[in-house]
Order: sequence, then C-alpha cells, then structure tokens
Amino acid sequence: MALDSKIPKGPLSEKWTNHKNNINLVNPANKRNIDVIVVGTGLAGGSAAATLAELGYNVKAFCFQDSPRRAHSIAAQGGINAAKNYQGDGDSTYRLFYDTVKGGDYRSREANVYRLAEVSANIIDQCVAQGVPFAREYGGLLDNRSFGGVLVSRTFYAAGQTGQQLLLGAYSAMNRQIGRGKIKMYNRHEMLDVVMVDGKARGIIARDLVSGKIERHSAHAVVLGTGGYGNVFFLSTNAMGSNVTAAWKAHKRGAYFANPCYTQIHPTCIPVSGEHQSKLTLMSESLRNDGRIWVPKKKEDAEAIREGKLKPTELAEDDRDYYLERRYPAFGNLVPRDVASRAAKERCDAGYGVNKTGEAVYLDFASAFMRYGKEQAHVKGLDENDDALVKKLGQEVVRKKYGNLFQMYEKIVDQNPYETPMMIYPAVHYTMGGLWVDYNLQTTIPGLYCIGEANFSDHGANRLGASALMQGLADGYFVLPYTIGDYLSNDIRTGEIPTDTKEFDDAQKRVEDNINHLINNNGKHSVDHFHKRLGKIMWNKCGMARNAEDLKSAITEISQLREEFWKDVLVPGTADEFNEELAKAGRVADFLELGELFAKDALQREESAGGHFREEYQTEEGEAMRRKEFQYVSAWEYKGEPKDAVLHKEDLQYENIEVKERSYK
Repeated sequence: MALDSKIPKGPLSEKWTNHKNNINLVNPANKRNIDVIVVGTGLAGGSAAATLAELGYNVKAFCFQDSPRRAHSIAAQGGINAAKNYQGDGDSTYRLFYDTVKGGDYRSREANVYRLAEVSANIIDQCVAQGVPFAREYGGLLDNRSFGGVLVSRTFYAAGQTGQQLLLGAYSAMNRQIGRGKIKMYNRHEMLDVVMVDGKARGIIARDLVSGKIERHSAHAVVLGTGGYGNVFFLSTNAMGSNVTAAWKAHKRGAYFANPCYTQIHPTCIPVSGEHQSKLTLMSESLRNDGRIWVPKKKEDAEAIREGKLKPTELAEDDRDYYLERRYPAFGNLVPRDVASRAAKERCDAGYGVNKTGEAVYLDFASAFMRYGKEQAHVKGLDENDDALVKKLGQEVVRKKYGNLFQMYEKIVDQNPYETPMMIYPAVHYTMGGLWVDYNLQTTIPGLYCIGEANFSDHGANRLGASALMQGLADGYFVLPYTIGDYLSNDIRTGEIPTDTKEFDDAQKRVEDNINHLINNNGKHSVDHFHKRLGKIMWNKCGMARNAEDLKSAITEISQLREEFWKDVLVPGTADEFNEELAKAGRVADFLELGELFAKDALQREESAGGHFREEYQTEEGEAMRRKEFQYVSAWEYKGEPKDAVLHKEDLQYENIEVKERSYK
C-alpha cells in the first residue's frame, strides 16, 4: 500500500481553508442515519464525540474508566498553547508553527502542524465559552506563561490543573449530547479488536470490564482517541491504565504504526525512589518559568549532599552550576524537554546527582521568591531590604501560581519545597509515535480515524510543552468533524451495519481465544512480573540514550520475554467477572509486541532527533545529530511477528521552513 498523505495543494496558509471548501459534506438529515464509534473520551475523544453528536451523527463512545472525567488528560497540568498574542510579544500563527516543527527536530509534517497552529486560537475561544476558568491578568485578558522551546508567552492555563478544567469542558459538552440521546456512553468498556467489512472499519469488539461480557458494536466509521503508549516502560508519568491496546489491535488489522521509537522524556519528574514504585509523578513544566535548575559545581559537594552531610540551602551561589543557563543562554531553563532531559542525565552520569541514587537535580525557587517579593514589597510600600519579609511575600505569589503543585510534591516526597529545592529527574511522559494518519486523520484502514496522542502527526521527534492539549482539542473540535464527513458522505444510503456477520464472528473468536488462553494458562508469574522486566529492558536500552548494540539485544530479549509471558503468565479469577488482572494481561501482551517494534524502529533510524538519541550520532558538544537521509516518517506494516514488520517511508518536505541545525544557545 502506497502512503498517500492527501496534503492539499496550494500555499501553506491556504491549504486548510481550501480543503474545507472542497471536501464532501453530509447534510443534517443524512447525519441522523450514520453511526460513529469513538474509542477514548479524553480531550481528543471527548471533544470529537461531543462535536460529532452536535452535528447530528449517532455516536457510541467507549472508555475503560468509570467515567470520561477520569481520562488521563486531567494530568496535563501546565497549560495549552495558542497563538493569540495577547502579550504583544511577537507571537503569530507562523511562529507557533515554526517553533513546533523546530521543537520536533524537523520530523513532523508541515501541513498538519500549520493547521494546528491555525486553529489554536479557536480552541481558546471555544473553551472560554464553555466556562473553562483560565487565569486572567489585571486588565481582564487571559493570562499567558512561557513553556520550553519558545521565546514568547503563548501558554494559557488554569492554575496547575489546566487539563482537568479543559476535560470538564469537553465532558460537559458530551453530557449535553448524552442527555439528548445522541451519544450512547459505554463506561468500563475496553476495545479489543477492530472489525473489518469489505476492507473498511465497520465496528469494534469490546469487553464489558465489569461483567466480562464480550460485545459487538457496529458503525460506519471508527475513531480512536486512546492516548499514548508510555507505559511500555512500566514506570512512566502515565496513569496506570494507559495502554496501547486499541491502537495495536488496529495495527494488526492493517493500520500502519508510525515512528514508535519517538518517546518524550520529561525533565521535571519526581525521581524514582525504589523498586516498589508502579508509576512516576510529573511536576508541571510551568515550574521552569520560575524555578532554576542546578547541581553542585564540585563532586565532593554532590557526594556530601547524597550522604546527608550537606543541605542544598547551605551551598553558596558560586558553588552551584546552573547548567542549562550556562549551556543554553538564549533559552536557559526553558529549553525543550529533550534538551533539558539529556542535560540532566549528563550531569548525573558525571557524578553530580543529588539524591541517594545519584539520579536527581534541583529545581530551585529561591531567587523567584526574592524577585517576586521585592516587587510586592515595592508595590505595598514595605521594606525591600527585609529579606525575611521579601521571601514571605514572594512565596505567597508563587503559592498562587503553583500552590497545588508544591502541595503535591510535599505529599509525595515529604519535603517542603518552599524551604528546600525540589528534586527532579527525567522520566517517560508522552509518545510522539502512533498510528499513521493522512491529512484527514484517517489511518491506512478506510473508515478508521485516529486523533490526539494516539496518532503520530504533529509533534515529530519531540513535543513542546502545552502542545498535547492543543492537538487533542484541535483534532476533536475543529479537524475531524470536517474531514470525517468527506468519507461518510459515501455512506448515506448504506443503512445500519449488521453485527451478525462472519466478520464480527471471526473478530469475536479472536478476542475470546486470546482471553481463554490467558485465563487457562496457569503459569507461575504475575502480569506485573513481566511488565517490570519489559520496562527495565526498555529504559536501559531504548530510553534516554540508545545505541545499536543495546537495541539489537533489546529486540532479542523482548522477543524471548514475550514467548515466556505466553507460557508462564498467571491470571487469577475468571473471564466472566470484574478482573483487572485479566485486563492488564491483555495490555501487557500488546506492550510486549510494541516494545520489539519500538526497538526495531530505533535501530533503523541511524541518527539522533529529538527524544530519539543515538549515542553514535551526536555532536562534539553532546547534542543530537540529525541526518538528512532520515527526513521521513517510518510507517510499519504488520506482517505477523514484530521482527517481520515492513517499513514504509513518507518523505517529509519542508517548503516553508529552512531545515537547519537545531540550536537553543
């Protein structure tokens, strides 16, 4: 199958407008006769389901959580990008487009990213109309802050809970349609296969996670908005339930999987504390606006801190290495995530780490307290030279901006971040890879669409902070509702899709055979036993740095681990009941296949780009070395075992941006 991205012709700034003017539409009366399945109800799926139902389609929405409000989108704390330029600091649609492509290390599709920047301003208006309580400045305009990889303030936020507030907006829009009967909501249901009829996606097989019942659901089109696959590493900032199953099942039915090796390592995560952990907690990137990142200049000071003989607050300013400010003076602490993560790893590997494991750096707000405090003292006519007063006033300002984040840190680490610097270390966060989609967000399976983090389309090799929420809502509110109509216009006379057909029989049998094998296996080891082992292989050999030797051994080790899993996994309970261990087993089985393809993709990409850092391809200064011959999307076709997957390439053309060495200095 040839990859056709279906990018419209014409100037970049006119592509989306011209495309909307020329695609086929479905009239309101015909929309009432068309069914659409939406899997996943986070920001992408929730906004898509609400908008499609508002347009008149009959929507069936599925989520494995007990409510759409529990989608992992709530964890996106820091903000959402949009080029409204309220700050008057030089932002524009083009600059947001440019920053996003550069931040992704020139490995994303120009047309999709420009469209994202173009509709970004509409998202903010939509969310304000829904009542999302964005922060406002004194004059009444929405406030903005800056995030990594940009020189302007374009990130809109609602304290440290932006994702949650945006999700509640989408959820309220969904609820309106549920009340009207236009959305039929299936909570606690997990999609376990895509059903193909005459080469088109015409439904799904889902399992009711409460009763264990296997169900058939048909539709004229299927939309996946199921998030990313960061939990392939076991330890990640993702919710425990986040998984790749829906996307992977679609991949096995014929949807190409693109750029699986592109994983984002987030620099501001609470460090790993021991083997007991099952997930990691992210501290919002917004903290890098005011927090300064440092390690001791001298190894003996770092050792003393690790041994508890020296407190960080006792270290003189001259003995601190603010390494991001030193290495990247133009962007300082607000370099992109991949750059900040590698810099932290380099310092810790060199022996300057500050927690007991040696894998942590400091995020320090002391100077922010004094800066804000002096301003407040000046405003209030108080003594600007009273350091204790100034610090207290400054802490109040920071508490208003980031209070819930500081509170969360103290609860987890049992240290007061107002009195001692936070400790942070990079961790797996977001995945830029996902199902390959064309300009219309359709996969290589006709009638199967993929939106948000589950697709590959907008972020290249590294996502800039606050762009995840932007993409999810752009796809769901403003892109998919247009483009899916072009496909569905051919289905106005199709009628309801029956589920009592051979295609549904075969798909259900595949699902039941898989479940029966897991339940009746009677092995010796738990699901987590295998998941943790997979995670260690992934982190050690496919994590922050990669090399050919490690990747080759990872491929072999994951293949052997998968074979062992199917022979020796133990799943207690039965299939016809609420059985979270069974659900987890199915998800880990898919991770064990994805992990091998991930390593295979990383091995063939002989360059460093964004979050994919090959040790063999770096500059003398330790920065990523991109190679022009890898300026393509790697889209993998399923052929059985991951080792047999076939690579297809979508060449990336840059006509509106000069591809040059990526520098934040």
